[in-house]
Amino acid sequence: MIALENTHNACGGAPLPVEYHRAVSELARAHDLKIHIDGARIFNAAVALGIDARAIAQFADTLSFCLSKGLSAPVGSLICGTREFIARARRNRKMVGGGMRQAGILAAAGIVALETMIERLAEDHAHARYLAEQLADIPGIELDPARVKTNLVFFDLCNGITASQLAERLARANVLIGAAGKTRVRVVTHSGIARADIDAALVAITRALKEN
Repeated sequence: MIALENTHNACGGAPLPVEYHRAVSELARAHDLKIHIDGARIFNAAVALGIDARAIAQFADTLSFCLSKGLSAPVGSLICGTREFIARARRNRKMVGGGMRQAGILAAAGIVALETMIERLAEDHAHARYLAEQLADIPGIELDPARVKTNLVFFDLCNGITASQLAERLARANVLIGAAGKTRVRVVTHSGIARADIDAALVAITRALKEN
């Protein structure tokens, strides 16, 4: 089996283009391999590429995606495949203790996410680009804004402070970031983040980098 991730987290949230999926599909079929797409943020990829998510999913035998993250449901993920595959997946899930009774309220939130939250993902992408452009001008930060394609922003620290130290300082200012390495930082925009929040975070980051 070949597993693909779209958007690709380790590549800064970059969307994999349809042409890439098509090429991998041809390779897989030539060697009788299955393809699984980890599409936790597949709708971010589709919005960034200006296509429907089905254009990506058509090359997969199975696909999973999150109702949370960018779609903003409180919890939940879905796995998609043939009826036979889903029947096996449900059985295996039960065998290891998975499943939830009376899950209708969560399903309702997932339906709202799918029906109302996909098109607004472009707003998250715009906020991420704005954040990246502003961060690139802050001394002590290394970042190429052109690499930011979706709602994930990665940057590197070059002033001696570690990512964990920055995260601790920002937490005191109610700004949450993720340490993706010793000096690498990961920031995510979502529906709960407005432009004013980004401006406040930029002020906090600038101050935190100046702390002794």
